[in-house]
Amino acid sequence: MSEIMNSRVPVGHKPDGTPYRVLVVDDSLFVVKQMAQILGSEGFEVAATAVDGEDAVSKYKELFPNIDLVTMDITLPKMDGLTALEHIIKFDPKARVVMAAAIGSQEAVKKALIAGAKNYIVKPLDHRKIMERIASTLR
Repeated sequence: MSEIMNSRVPVGHKPDGTPYRVLVVDDSLFVVKQMAQILGSEGFEVAATAVDGEDAVSKYKELFPNIDLVTMDITLPKMDGLTALEHIIKFDPKARVVMAAAIGSQEAVKKALIAGAKNYIVKPLDHRKIMERIASTLR
């Protein structure tokens, strides 16, 4: 019986069994750790983290094509998340970026989705909601 229960493929694994590689972008170390913990518990591999938009764009380019997903805060220092998103999409139109926004940021979220974000998550982070959004983004 336990073998059947353990045979479920983790959300964080591709059909071939390898983990999805994620770039986590947030200027809050707490949020980065929380996101890494949530993703790790579902089998994802956090390939890198970035603390601002400029860092996010350069890390994405550096890791390309071995990055499957980006979670990115909208509000970032140096270069905001929307601008970083535009740079990433321009570099890789197939990039899968999930924006993270505080409650009440509907306008910024709308702009991010128009700019090419595949989905969004709302802070404070909720494990179940994050996994639902990320799973639907990876389908």
